[in-house]
Amino acid sequence: MIEKLIYLDGVDVVEFCGVNNTKLDMLRSQFPKISVTCRGEWLKVMGEPEMVAEFEEAVESLKKYYLEYNIITEESIRMLATGEINMLIPTDGSVIVHNVDGHPIKPRSRNQQMMVESASKNDMVFAVGPAGSGKTYLAIALAVQALKTKQVKRIILSRPAVEAGEKLGFLPGDMKEKIDPYLQPLYDALQDMLPSAKLKEYLETGVIQIAPLAFMRGRTLTGAFVILDEAQNTTIPQMKMFLTRMGRGARFVITGDITQIDLPRTVTSGLIYSLRVLDGVQGLSIVRFGANDIVRHPLVQRIVEAFDRDDELIPNA
Repeated sequence: MIEKLIYLDGVDVVEFCGVNNTKLDMLRSQFPKISVTCRGEWLKVMGEPEMVAEFEEAVESLKKYYLEYNIITEESIRMLATGEINMLIPTDGSVIVHNVDGHPIKPRSRNQQMMVESASKNDMVFAVGPAGSGKTYLAIALAVQALKTKQVKRIILSRPAVEAGEKLGFLPGDMKEKIDPYLQPLYDALQDMLPSAKLKEYLETGVIQIAPLAFMRGRTLTGAFVILDEAQNTTIPQMKMFLTRMGRGARFVITGDITQIDLPRTVTSGLIYSLRVLDGVQGLSIVRFGANDIVRHPLVQRIVEAFDRDDELIPNA
């Protein structure tokens, strides 16, 4: 008889073991000849060497399943006995990642598919189009995928601190408290793709960083997946500063909607300028989304089309 400690690294222990260890009890029932106890992030296993090895292999299969789907179901534990769980782990090529409920996140339009393909071939991608076309959400999914597969060491998400109708100085709190609401769409997407405990860990350790564009000045971003959201609100100097932060092993995605510019009318958008001067530059790709790519409520597409038919309603068009 031997004793073995198995570290539950990278998984949410409550999700893995279940409330009151209900899932762990299900797993334990498949191995009646061994003793299993959970202590924090460790499983203590006692039994004959062969059975302990089989149990450890089952735990590793569940960990892989969790890292892929962000969830462990009772059904997945039952499938361990038949070996079916290992057949489920490989995903079809269209799936980028799975959300926290285990549902696949994949391209939902032709241009979304083009964006995914462009990101696999180019280190820099511009994704430009109307609200609701999935640009930011898809970019963050690609970043999470790159982090999970160890293509990058960190994710950096940024937005220019230009307010749509409000001034940060009038909001209560310190700088972080002022900025966080403005960056909330980025948090929302991350919360949909990463379990809360893992997201909290990544934010605390700097594996994921979310900051206003001004905080990028002077940095060299290496080995990172970097997303600049709402890029239509950058000035030309800001955009040049951001694009030249790219270091070795970095991947950049720049998203924006040129119909929603909040800059003063006399200031040229850095995104519009970049789309003109960088078109055709080797190593980067520009993907343009349209109303047909909108994946929110069907009414959003009709609203965008109505505004597009009456250009004077759109400021800075």
